[in-house]
Amino acid sequence: MGSKRRSFSNPSSIADQNIDKKLRDAIDNDNYTISDNPILKDIKDDPSKIKAMTIQQLRTALRTAGIPPKGLKRELVSALQSYLAKEIDGESSLLADKQDPSNSDKRISMMMETKSVEDQVQDANSFSKVSEVQQSRRTVKQLQIKGKTVDVNAKIVATEQKKSACASGRMTSLTKKKASSDVDSKYVSAKNRVTLPVNQSESWTILAHKKPQKGWIAYNPRTMRRSLPIENTKFVKILSWNVNGLRALLKLEGFSAMELAKQENFDVLCLQETKLQEKDVESIKQSLIEGYENSFWTCSNTRLGYSGTAIISRIKPLAVRYGLGISDHDSEGRVVTAEFDSFYLLSVYVPNSGDGLRRLAYRITEWDPSLGNYIKELEKSKPVILTGDLNCAHEEIDIYNPAGNRRSAGFTIEERQSFSTNFLSRGFVDTFRKQNPDVVGYTYWGYRHGARKGNKGWRLDYFLVSEAIADDVHDSFILPDVIGSDHCPIGLVLKL
Repeated sequence: MGSKRRSFSNPSSIADQNIDKKLRDAIDNDNYTISDNPILKDIKDDPSKIKAMTIQQLRTALRTAGIPPKGLKRELVSALQSYLAKEIDGESSLLADKQDPSNSDKRISMMMETKSVEDQVQDANSFSKVSEVQQSRRTVKQLQIKGKTVDVNAKIVATEQKKSACASGRMTSLTKKKASSDVDSKYVSAKNRVTLPVNQSESWTILAHKKPQKGWIAYNPRTMRRSLPIENTKFVKILSWNVNGLRALLKLEGFSAMELAKQENFDVLCLQETKLQEKDVESIKQSLIEGYENSFWTCSNTRLGYSGTAIISRIKPLAVRYGLGISDHDSEGRVVTAEFDSFYLLSVYVPNSGDGLRRLAYRITEWDPSLGNYIKELEKSKPVILTGDLNCAHEEIDIYNPAGNRRSAGFTIEERQSFSTNFLSRGFVDTFRKQNPDVVGYTYWGYRHGARKGNKGWRLDYFLVSEAIADDVHDSFILPDVIGSDHCPIGLVLKL
C-alpha cells in the first residue's frame, strides 16, 4: 500500500518564505520600500543606533516589522539586526528580479532544490530511525500478498539501500513505492553467485555455516531444481530417503506417502534405515501405493529393528541382489542392488563409525573398500548408480560446523579420505556437488538443539554415478521440505 511522504520542514524556513512572499508582493505592487517606515528607515541609515535603543523602542520596531518582540534586550537587538539585514538584501535581490524576471526563476529554482535535499535528508533520518526500531520486530515476520510470500527482509534491504543512496547524495526521492499485489520474493540461481533472500518459514533457505566461503549460497529447491526433460525424452526419476524407521513414519500424522508419490511422480524409491524385521515386510508390501508393486527388502539379522534397506519400483528390474556377497558385511541389511536395462541401482546404508568412533577402523579398512570393489565389478557390465545414507560429510561445505566435528563420526579426516579413495577417485561422481559446486545443501539435521529450524545440518545422503553417465544426469536435488525423519529425501533425474 502506498503512503505519502511526510514533510519535516524547518519552521524558521517557513517564516523566511512568508517574509519573502510579503516583500515580493509589495515590490510587485510598486508600493513598498523600507523607507516608508520612519522607525526602520532611521535605524537602517545608522544600524549602530539599534544597540542604544530601549527595550520598549526595540519592541515597537519589531512589532512594526511584524516580528514577535520576545526575549531579553540582547535577543531583541539580534532579531532586529537580522531582520534589517534580510530586508536590505531581499530588497536588492527582489528589485533585481523585477528588472530581470529570469533571475527570480533561477533563485526560486535553487531554493526549491535546496529545500528538496533538506527534506530528503530529514525524511531519510526519520525513516531510518523507524526502520531500525521495526527491524528487530519484523525479522521473522512475512507479508502475505494474494497467497504469495514476500519476505520482510527484502523490504529491510530496500530500506538500507535507500539510506545508503541518500547518504551518498544520489537519492532524488524517498517516496515509497506502492507494493504490487502479484510480487513474489526474488531468488537468484547459484550460477549468479548472489545470496538468496531468506524466508524464515523455509529454514533451508538460510545460509547456515560456521565458516562460509565467498560465493556460497543456500540451496533452494523452488528455484534450483530443473524442469523435467522435454517431451519425448526418455528418463528415469529416482528418490532416496533414510526414513529412520518406516513404521513410525507411516504412522506419523501429517505424512502421506501417497501425497509424496503424487507430488514427485518418481519411478523408483530407495529407502535406508527402515528398521523393519523380516516378519514386518509382507504387511508393508500389502500397503504399498498402487503402481509400485515391485519392492525388495533386506533386514538386519543380528540386531532386530536396526538398519535395513529397500528398493520400491514401478519398473520391474531384470535382477535383484542383497548384500555385498561378503558374510562379514551382509548381516545388517545394508545393501540392495537392482539391475535395470541400462544401469545398476544400489540402495545403501553405510555403517556409522559410532560413539567414540568404535567402528571407524572397520568402516575405513573393511566396509568402504569392499563396497568400492563391489560397484567397480558391477561397472564392468553397465554403469552404476549408488544412492543412500553414506554417513560422510565429504567437504567442509557439507557440514554446518566443520571445526567442531573434526573427531565426530561422519566427518573425521579418515572417513573423508576413505570416501575420496574408494568412490570419487575410482570414477564415481557426486552428482549434487557437480551440479552445485558452491551450494550449501544439507540432508540431515539432528533432533537436538533445534538443528533443523536453524538449518544446522550435514549432507550425508548422495547419488554417486559412474563417470560414463555423469553427463546424462539432468538434475540432482534435495527435498528439505519433506519431514518425518531426521533426514530428508534426495532425488535424481537421469536421461536414458
